[in-house]
Amino acid sequence: MYMFIHAADIHLDSPLKGLEVYQDAPVEQIRGAARRAFDNLIDLAIDEEVAFVLLAGDLYDGEWKDYNTGIYFVNRMGRLRDAGIPVFMISGNHDAASQITRALNLPDNVTLFSHRKCESRILDYLGVAIHGHSFSSRAVADDLTQNYPQGDSSLFNIGLLHTSLNGRPGHDPYAPCTLDALRSKGYQYWALGHVHQREEIATDPWVVFPGNIQGRHIRETGAKGCTLVSVEDNRIVSVVTRELDVLRWSHCRLDLGKCDKPEALLEMVRETFESERSRSDGRPLAVRLVLEGTTPLHRRLHENTTHWHEEFRAVAASLGDVWIEKIIFNSCKEQQLLEEFADDSPLAALQKSVEGIQFETSRLIDLIPEFEQIRSKLPPELLSDDDPFSPREEELAILRDEVRDLLTAKIQQGGRHAN
Repeated sequence: MYMFIHAADIHLDSPLKGLEVYQDAPVEQIRGAARRAFDNLIDLAIDEEVAFVLLAGDLYDGEWKDYNTGIYFVNRMGRLRDAGIPVFMISGNHDAASQITRALNLPDNVTLFSHRKCESRILDYLGVAIHGHSFSSRAVADDLTQNYPQGDSSLFNIGLLHTSLNGRPGHDPYAPCTLDALRSKGYQYWALGHVHQREEIATDPWVVFPGNIQGRHIRETGAKGCTLVSVEDNRIVSVVTRELDVLRWSHCRLDLGKCDKPEALLEMVRETFESERSRSDGRPLAVRLVLEGTTPLHRRLHENTTHWHEEFRAVAASLGDVWIEKIIFNSCKEQQLLEEFADDSPLAALQKSVEGIQFETSRLIDLIPEFEQIRSKLPPELLSDDDPFSPREEELAILRDEVRDLLTAKIQQGGRHAN
């Protein structure tokens, strides 16, 4: 029996987005998170004495600022070489965007599959065939599986592929293919990359997205790691997830429907943070807090959001390694607000006006042309995964609701002062 590790989407030295603005945030931990998670991968491979390691694309995060990223990777590959562990890898869309990557000389225990054609490597001592095809450019629209050879029935066949498969939300449709196309090759395991959320697509044969090894922002929540596969007599006997991340992201939604006092709200937030912290296995935790539902506290929340931000940050700070990435005040439904006011009142008119706002496009550069000039000066890596100028539909809806509630609270507050 032997074991191998399947990992993908390492994104070495990728910045973690959303925390460094806080004065007390663990800046060095944040900046070094991707490397520390990769170190955990190297340690796991050595400790488990795996036969080989598969890296299914996006090892890097686009163009490097300098050679330190590559030197770090070469050093870690040297550790695996000293342990007798070979590495087989393909380039993904982020790797193909880097010119420095293409010029890097890799250690002799590392095989980078060609971007010109599909290649195969046979490990005779294990009876394993590994087939892989790297990206030739950042955007690959072709179905690369057409170039993969049929599996050798006398060997354990592995396909190494960076792909969106038949499409995944939040991911560019690169190298699309179908599950039937993968099955037709007769491989025992497909080691996929590109999708950052772990997903077992099939078990006959095994088709797996391991997800990335470290969440980089609030859309990459939960545990992150790699897949450890055990093989005996050319059959897979176990496929398990091993966690590698060093900082975890969490999206906490609180329904305030039964919350009517500030003390109760703070206690609810504390209990929520404690619960999330208990599931992070001792890792630092970055939280996005969303307050929603109908509550008597709604007006107080929106009258002084700065105060509540500091209250919630204090709760997080009292728990140790918990940081708030963002707080969204979304605690009231539109129809409930309208019921509070007469149809001819200014507040009812305000509510209807804001509610009637519909963004016909999700691109802010179309709403405010000057944004395009700013956007054009940004490096591509800042726009690839979390483009601030192309927010998602739900994010625009949240923005609209926040504007509505803020204006309502300010008008009501002004009315009370006038009286």
